[in-house]
Amino acid sequence: MAPQPAVVRIALSGYYGFDNSGDEAVLQAILTALEKEGGKEGLRVEPVVLSADPDKTARRYGVEAAHRMRVGDMRAAIASCDALISGGGSLLQDVTGVKTIPYYLGVIKLAQWMGKPTFVYAQGIGPVLRKLFHPMIRHVLNGCEMVSVRDEASAALLRRMGVKPDILVVPDPVLGLPWFDEGKPDLPPDPARVPVVGVAIRFWRKDRRELEQLAGGLTLLAEKRDVKIRFLPMHPPGDEEASAFVMSRLSPRARENALILPAEEAPLAMAEQVAGCDLLIGMRLHALIYAATQRVPLLGISYDPKIDHFLGRIGESAVGSTDGLDASLLARQANRLLDEADGWREAKRETLMRLQRESRLPAQHIVRHLRIKSG
Repeated sequence: MAPQPAVVRIALSGYYGFDNSGDEAVLQAILTALEKEGGKEGLRVEPVVLSADPDKTARRYGVEAAHRMRVGDMRAAIASCDALISGGGSLLQDVTGVKTIPYYLGVIKLAQWMGKPTFVYAQGIGPVLRKLFHPMIRHVLNGCEMVSVRDEASAALLRRMGVKPDILVVPDPVLGLPWFDEGKPDLPPDPARVPVVGVAIRFWRKDRRELEQLAGGLTLLAEKRDVKIRFLPMHPPGDEEASAFVMSRLSPRARENALILPAEEAPLAMAEQVAGCDLLIGMRLHALIYAATQRVPLLGISYDPKIDHFLGRIGESAVGSTDGLDASLLARQANRLLDEADGWREAKRETLMRLQRESRLPAQHIVRHLRIKSG
Protein backbone atom coordinates (compact mmCIF):
# COMPACT_ATOMS: atom_id res chain seq x y z
CA MET A 1 0.00 0.00 0.00
CA ALA A 2 1.44 3.37 -1.04
CA PRO A 3 2.25 5.73 1.82
CA GLN A 4 -0.17 8.59 2.35
CA PRO A 5 1.23 12.05 1.57
CA ALA A 6 1.99 14.33 4.48
CA VAL A 7 -0.60 17.04 5.02
CA VAL A 8 0.31 20.70 5.44
CA ARG A 9 -2.25 23.40 6.15
CA ILE A 10 -1.52 26.87 4.78
CA ALA A 11 -3.47 30.05 5.53
CA LEU A 12 -3.77 32.51 2.63
CA SER A 13 -4.22 36.24 3.21
CA GLY A 14 -5.15 38.60 0.39
CA TYR A 15 -7.93 40.67 -1.16
CA TYR A 16 -10.18 37.64 -1.46
CA GLY A 17 -13.96 37.39 -1.38
CA PHE A 18 -14.68 40.82 -2.89
CA ASP A 19 -15.69 39.58 -6.38
CA ASN A 20 -12.70 41.27 -8.00
CA SER A 21 -11.86 38.96 -10.90
CA GLY A 22 -8.16 39.82 -10.83
CA ASP A 23 -7.68 39.02 -7.15
CA GLU A 24 -9.81 35.90 -7.43
CA ALA A 25 -7.60 34.82 -10.33
CA VAL A 26 -4.54 35.32 -8.11
CA LEU A 27 -6.12 33.07 -5.48
CA GLN A 28 -7.04 30.43 -8.08
CA ALA A 29 -3.50 30.49 -9.46
CA ILE A 30 -1.85 30.18 -6.04
CA LEU A 31 -4.13 27.29 -5.06
CA THR A 32 -3.39 25.54 -8.36
CA ALA A 33 0.38 26.02 -7.99
CA LEU A 34 0.40 24.82 -4.37
CA GLU A 35 -1.55 21.69 -5.26
CA LYS A 36 0.70 20.90 -8.23
CA GLU A 37 4.01 21.59 -6.50
CA GLY A 38 2.86 19.91 -3.29
CA GLY A 39 2.12 16.74 -5.23
CA LYS A 40 5.65 16.73 -6.62
CA GLU A 41 7.06 16.92 -3.09
CA GLY A 42 4.75 14.28 -1.60
CA LEU A 43 2.67 16.82 0.30
CA ARG A 44 -1.07 17.36 0.32
CA VAL A 45 -1.74 21.06 0.80
CA GLU A 46 -4.91 22.01 2.68
CA PRO A 47 -5.52 25.75 2.13
CA VAL A 48 -7.45 27.93 4.57
CA VAL A 49 -8.40 31.22 2.88
CA LEU A 50 -9.02 34.44 4.80
CA SER A 51 -11.94 35.91 2.87
CA ALA A 52 -14.54 38.68 3.02
CA ASP A 53 -17.12 36.03 2.05
CA PRO A 54 -15.94 32.72 3.49
CA ASP A 55 -18.99 30.73 2.38
CA LYS A 56 -18.65 31.80 -1.25
CA THR A 57 -14.89 31.22 -1.25
CA ALA A 58 -15.32 27.76 0.25
CA ARG A 59 -17.92 26.80 -2.36
CA ARG A 60 -16.01 28.22 -5.31
CA TYR A 61 -12.62 26.67 -4.58
CA GLY A 62 -13.47 23.69 -2.40
CA VAL A 63 -11.32 24.96 0.49
CA GLU A 64 -11.74 25.95 4.11
CA ALA A 65 -12.26 29.68 4.62
CA ALA A 66 -12.50 32.07 7.54
CA HIS A 67 -13.63 35.68 7.78
CA ARG A 68 -10.75 38.07 7.22
CA MET A 69 -12.17 40.78 9.52
CA ARG A 70 -13.32 38.67 12.47
CA VAL A 71 -10.25 38.55 14.66
CA GLY A 72 -11.26 35.42 16.56
CA ASP A 73 -12.01 33.47 13.39
CA MET A 74 -8.82 34.67 11.72
CA ARG A 75 -6.70 33.84 14.75
CA ALA A 76 -8.18 30.34 15.02
CA ALA A 77 -7.64 29.73 11.29
CA ILE A 78 -3.98 30.74 11.42
CA ALA A 79 -3.43 28.75 14.61
CA SER A 80 -4.73 25.63 12.84
CA CYS A 81 -2.23 26.02 9.99
CA ASP A 82 1.43 25.23 9.50
CA ALA A 83 2.25 28.44 7.60
CA LEU A 84 0.80 31.64 6.18
CA ILE A 85 1.03 33.12 2.68
CA SER A 86 0.41 36.82 2.07
CA GLY A 87 -0.43 37.63 -1.53
CA GLY A 88 -0.38 38.07 -4.36
CA GLY A 89 -1.77 41.30 -5.75
CA SER A 90 -1.03 44.84 -4.59
CA LEU A 91 -1.51 44.50 -0.85
CA LEU A 92 1.28 46.66 0.57
CA GLN A 93 0.25 50.07 -0.79
CA ASP A 94 -1.43 53.06 0.81
CA VAL A 95 -3.22 54.56 -2.20
CA THR A 96 -6.51 52.80 -1.45
CA GLY A 97 -6.44 53.80 2.21
CA VAL A 98 -4.30 54.27 5.28
CA LYS A 99 -5.51 51.03 6.90
CA THR A 100 -4.47 48.67 4.08
CA ILE A 101 -0.78 48.24 4.94
CA PRO A 102 -1.34 47.85 8.71
CA TYR A 103 -4.00 45.21 8.07
CA TYR A 104 -1.89 42.98 5.83
CA LEU A 105 1.25 43.44 7.93
CA GLY A 106 -0.83 42.71 11.02
CA VAL A 107 -1.98 39.37 9.61
CA ILE A 108 1.61 38.37 8.83
CA LYS A 109 2.81 39.50 12.25
CA LEU A 110 0.04 37.56 13.98
CA ALA A 111 1.22 34.39 12.27
CA GLN A 112 4.82 35.16 13.21
CA TRP A 113 3.83 35.63 16.88
CA MET A 114 2.28 32.16 16.69
CA GLY A 115 5.57 30.76 15.40
CA LYS A 116 4.28 30.06 11.88
CA PRO A 117 6.54 30.39 8.83
CA THR A 118 5.35 33.29 6.67
CA PHE A 119 5.78 33.89 2.94
CA VAL A 120 5.10 36.89 0.69
CA TYR A 121 3.84 35.55 -2.63
CA ALA A 122 4.48 37.53 -5.84
CA GLN A 123 3.18 40.85 -4.57
CA GLY A 124 3.32 44.19 -6.30
CA ILE A 125 4.65 46.62 -3.68
CA GLY A 126 3.60 50.25 -3.54
CA PRO A 127 3.02 53.01 -3.98
CA VAL A 128 3.86 53.64 -0.31
CA LEU A 129 3.35 57.38 0.05
CA ARG A 130 3.66 57.51 3.85
CA LYS A 131 7.25 56.89 5.00
CA LEU A 132 6.04 55.94 8.47
CA PHE A 133 5.13 52.57 6.95
CA HIS A 134 8.69 51.84 5.79
CA PRO A 135 10.07 50.57 9.13
CA MET A 136 6.89 48.53 9.70
CA ILE A 137 7.25 46.82 6.32
CA ARG A 138 10.98 46.23 6.91
CA HIS A 139 10.39 44.71 10.35
CA VAL A 140 7.60 42.32 9.31
CA LEU A 141 9.02 41.21 5.95
CA ASN A 142 12.48 40.59 7.41
CA GLY A 143 10.76 38.00 9.58
CA CYS A 144 9.45 36.08 6.56
CA GLU A 145 11.00 32.89 5.22
CA MET A 146 10.52 34.10 1.64
CA VAL A 147 9.66 37.42 0.03
CA SER A 148 8.73 37.30 -3.64
CA VAL A 149 7.50 40.20 -5.76
CA ARG A 150 6.18 40.43 -9.30
CA ASP A 151 8.49 43.12 -10.70
CA GLU A 152 11.95 44.66 -10.23
CA ALA A 153 10.48 48.01 -9.15
CA SER A 154 8.81 46.32 -6.17
CA ALA A 155 12.07 44.60 -5.24
CA ALA A 156 13.98 47.89 -5.48
CA LEU A 157 11.42 49.65 -3.27
CA LEU A 158 11.71 46.97 -0.58
CA ARG A 159 15.50 47.10 -0.69
CA ARG A 160 15.38 50.87 -0.18
CA MET A 161 13.25 50.22 2.88
CA GLY A 162 15.91 47.83 4.21
CA VAL A 163 14.17 44.52 3.47
CA LYS A 164 16.64 41.62 3.17
CA PRO A 165 18.37 41.51 -0.23
CA ASP A 166 17.35 37.97 -1.28
CA ILE A 167 14.02 39.04 -2.76
CA LEU A 168 12.69 36.71 -5.44
CA VAL A 169 11.33 38.48 -8.55
CA VAL A 170 8.76 36.30 -10.29
CA PRO A 171 5.90 36.72 -12.77
CA ASP A 172 2.35 37.34 -11.58
CA PRO A 173 0.83 34.05 -10.33
CA VAL A 174 -2.02 34.29 -12.84
CA LEU A 175 0.43 33.59 -15.65
CA GLY A 176 0.47 30.03 -14.32
CA LEU A 177 -3.18 29.39 -15.14
CA PRO A 178 -3.82 26.72 -17.81
CA TRP A 179 -4.09 27.50 -21.52
CA PHE A 180 -7.51 26.47 -22.75
CA ASP A 181 -6.27 25.64 -26.24
CA GLU A 182 -3.30 23.56 -25.11
CA GLY A 183 -3.32 20.25 -26.97
CA LYS A 184 -6.10 21.25 -29.33
CA PRO A 185 -5.41 20.96 -33.06
CA ASP A 186 -4.79 24.19 -34.96
CA LEU A 187 -7.76 24.85 -37.22
CA PRO A 188 -7.43 26.64 -40.55
CA PRO A 189 -8.56 30.29 -40.40
CA ASP A 190 -12.15 31.00 -41.38
CA PRO A 191 -12.18 34.04 -43.68
CA ALA A 192 -15.90 34.58 -43.02
CA ARG A 193 -15.44 34.79 -39.24
CA VAL A 194 -15.83 38.24 -37.71
CA PRO A 195 -13.01 38.86 -35.19
CA VAL A 196 -13.91 39.52 -31.56
CA VAL A 197 -12.28 42.44 -29.72
CA GLY A 198 -12.46 42.14 -25.95
CA VAL A 199 -12.38 45.36 -23.90
CA ALA A 200 -11.67 45.34 -20.14
CA ILE A 201 -11.72 48.83 -18.64
CA ARG A 202 -12.33 50.76 -15.47
CA PHE A 203 -13.08 54.31 -14.43
CA TRP A 204 -9.97 56.34 -13.62
CA ARG A 205 -9.95 59.96 -14.80
CA LYS A 206 -12.77 62.14 -13.51
CA ASP A 207 -13.18 63.80 -16.91
CA ARG A 208 -13.36 60.35 -18.63
CA ARG A 209 -11.09 61.65 -21.41
CA GLU A 210 -9.31 58.32 -21.87
CA LEU A 211 -12.65 56.52 -22.22
CA GLU A 212 -13.79 59.04 -24.81
CA GLN A 213 -10.61 58.35 -26.78
CA LEU A 214 -11.11 54.60 -26.42
CA ALA A 215 -14.62 54.93 -27.84
CA GLY A 216 -13.17 56.93 -30.71
CA GLY A 217 -10.54 54.27 -31.40
CA LEU A 218 -13.10 51.45 -31.37
CA THR A 219 -15.31 53.46 -33.72
CA LEU A 220 -12.42 53.97 -36.15
CA LEU A 221 -11.60 50.27 -36.02
CA ALA A 222 -15.23 49.32 -36.72
CA GLU A 223 -15.27 51.67 -39.72
CA LYS A 224 -12.17 49.96 -41.16
CA ARG A 225 -13.30 46.33 -40.70
CA ASP A 226 -16.11 44.22 -39.28
CA VAL A 227 -15.51 43.46 -35.62
CA LYS A 228 -17.52 42.29 -32.66
CA ILE A 229 -16.80 44.32 -29.53
CA ARG A 230 -17.22 42.51 -26.24
CA PHE A 231 -16.85 44.42 -22.98
CA LEU A 232 -15.56 42.19 -20.17
CA PRO A 233 -16.26 43.68 -16.71
CA MET A 234 -13.62 42.47 -14.26
CA HIS A 235 -14.93 44.21 -11.12
CA PRO A 236 -18.66 44.96 -11.14
CA PRO A 237 -20.53 47.21 -10.85
CA GLY A 238 -17.90 49.87 -11.63
CA ASP A 239 -16.49 48.15 -14.71
CA GLU A 240 -19.98 47.56 -16.06
CA GLU A 241 -20.71 51.28 -15.72
CA ALA A 242 -17.42 52.18 -17.44
CA SER A 243 -18.24 49.76 -20.26
CA ALA A 244 -21.70 51.29 -20.68
CA PHE A 245 -20.12 54.76 -20.80
CA VAL A 246 -17.84 53.75 -23.68
CA MET A 247 -20.54 51.80 -25.47
CA SER A 248 -22.86 54.81 -25.44
CA ARG A 249 -20.20 56.83 -27.25
CA LEU A 250 -19.57 54.37 -30.08
CA SER A 251 -20.82 55.09 -33.56
CA PRO A 252 -24.10 53.34 -34.50
CA ARG A 253 -22.20 50.80 -36.65
CA ALA A 254 -19.78 49.93 -33.87
CA ARG A 255 -22.54 49.85 -31.24
CA GLU A 256 -24.75 47.42 -33.14
CA ASN A 257 -21.99 44.79 -32.87
CA ALA A 258 -21.09 45.55 -29.25
CA LEU A 259 -22.19 43.78 -26.08
CA ILE A 260 -21.40 44.02 -22.37
CA LEU A 261 -20.96 40.43 -21.25
CA PRO A 262 -22.08 39.32 -17.79
CA ALA A 263 -19.29 39.56 -15.23
CA GLU A 264 -17.80 36.14 -14.50
CA GLU A 265 -17.01 35.56 -10.84
CA ALA A 266 -14.98 32.38 -11.36
CA PRO A 267 -11.47 33.18 -12.63
CA LEU A 268 -11.28 30.30 -15.09
CA ALA A 269 -14.65 31.31 -16.58
CA MET A 270 -13.34 34.84 -17.16
CA ALA A 271 -10.13 33.47 -18.66
CA GLU A 272 -12.23 31.35 -21.00
CA GLN A 273 -14.17 34.45 -22.10
CA VAL A 274 -10.86 36.14 -22.93
CA ALA A 275 -9.71 33.02 -24.77
CA GLY A 276 -12.65 33.52 -27.12
CA CYS A 277 -11.33 36.92 -28.25
CA ASP A 278 -9.01 37.68 -31.16
CA LEU A 279 -7.66 40.80 -29.45
CA LEU A 280 -7.87 42.17 -25.92
CA ILE A 281 -7.73 45.91 -25.17
CA GLY A 282 -7.33 46.35 -21.45
CA MET A 283 -6.73 48.68 -18.56
CA ARG A 284 -7.21 45.94 -15.98
CA LEU A 285 -3.90 44.19 -15.25
CA HIS A 286 -5.36 40.74 -14.91
CA ALA A 287 -7.41 41.09 -18.08
CA LEU A 288 -4.11 41.59 -19.89
CA ILE A 289 -2.60 38.65 -18.02
CA TYR A 290 -5.61 36.48 -18.93
CA ALA A 291 -4.96 37.41 -22.56
CA ALA A 292 -1.29 36.47 -22.25
CA THR A 293 -2.12 33.12 -20.64
CA GLN A 294 -4.53 32.37 -23.49
CA ARG A 295 -2.10 33.69 -26.16
CA VAL A 296 -4.52 36.40 -27.26
CA PRO A 297 -2.83 39.49 -28.77
CA LEU A 298 -3.25 42.44 -26.45
CA LEU A 299 -3.07 46.22 -26.20
CA GLY A 300 -2.58 47.71 -22.75
CA ILE A 301 -3.75 51.14 -21.60
CA SER A 302 -1.66 52.18 -18.62
CA TYR A 303 -3.17 53.79 -15.52
CA ASP A 304 -0.58 52.43 -13.09
CA PRO A 305 3.09 51.37 -13.34
CA LYS A 306 2.05 47.74 -12.79
CA ILE A 307 0.57 47.74 -16.31
CA ASP A 308 3.87 48.92 -17.79
CA HIS A 309 5.86 46.42 -15.71
CA PHE A 310 3.79 43.51 -16.96
CA LEU A 311 3.83 44.63 -20.58
CA GLY A 312 7.60 45.00 -20.39
CA ARG A 313 7.94 41.38 -19.25
CA ILE A 314 6.34 40.16 -22.46
CA GLY A 315 8.22 42.60 -24.70
CA GLU A 316 5.35 45.05 -25.17
CA SER A 317 4.63 48.65 -24.26
CA ALA A 318 1.36 50.43 -23.59
CA VAL A 319 -0.59 51.74 -26.57
CA GLY A 320 -1.39 54.78 -24.45
CA SER A 321 -2.19 55.84 -20.92
CA THR A 322 -5.00 57.47 -19.02
CA ASP A 323 -3.03 60.71 -19.42
CA GLY A 324 -2.55 60.31 -23.16
CA LEU A 325 -4.50 57.95 -25.40
CA ASP A 326 -4.75 58.60 -29.14
CA ALA A 327 -7.83 57.13 -30.83
CA SER A 328 -6.17 56.89 -34.25
CA LEU A 329 -3.11 55.07 -32.90
CA LEU A 330 -5.29 52.67 -30.93
CA ALA A 331 -7.31 51.82 -34.05
CA ARG A 332 -4.17 51.31 -36.16
CA GLN A 333 -2.50 49.07 -33.61
CA ALA A 334 -5.68 47.04 -33.08
CA ASN A 335 -6.07 46.56 -36.84
CA ARG A 336 -2.42 45.51 -37.14
CA LEU A 337 -2.67 42.92 -34.38
CA LEU A 338 -5.85 41.45 -35.85
CA ASP A 339 -3.98 41.00 -39.14
CA GLU A 340 -0.81 39.65 -37.50
CA ALA A 341 -2.28 37.51 -34.70
CA ASP A 342 -0.52 34.28 -35.68
CA GLY A 343 2.84 36.03 -35.87
CA TRP A 344 2.27 37.65 -32.47
CA ARG A 345 1.47 34.29 -30.88
CA GLU A 346 4.51 32.63 -32.38
CA ALA A 347 6.79 35.48 -31.34
CA LYS A 348 5.52 35.38 -27.73
CA ARG A 349 5.22 31.62 -27.29
CA GLU A 350 8.61 30.92 -25.68
CA THR A 351 8.37 33.97 -23.42
CA LEU A 352 4.91 33.03 -22.21
CA MET A 353 5.93 29.42 -21.57
CA ARG A 354 8.93 30.61 -19.54
CA LEU A 355 6.79 33.02 -17.51
CA GLN A 356 4.27 30.26 -16.87
CA ARG A 357 7.02 28.07 -15.41
CA GLU A 358 8.58 30.88 -13.39
CA SER A 359 5.23 31.90 -11.92
CA ARG A 360 5.25 28.67 -9.88
CA LEU A 361 8.64 29.32 -8.23
CA PRO A 362 7.16 30.72 -4.98
CA ALA A 363 4.96 27.64 -4.60
CA GLN A 364 7.99 25.41 -5.16
CA HIS A 365 9.96 27.28 -2.51
CA ILE A 366 7.10 27.11 0.01
CA VAL A 367 6.31 23.41 -0.32
CA ARG A 368 9.99 22.45 -0.19
CA HIS A 369 10.43 24.52 2.96
CA LEU A 370 7.41 22.87 4.56
CA ARG A 371 8.44 19.37 3.43
CA ILE A 372 11.83 19.78 5.08
CA LYS A 373 10.22 21.20 8.20
CA SER A 374 7.67 18.37 8.39
CA GLY A 375 10.51 15.84 8.22
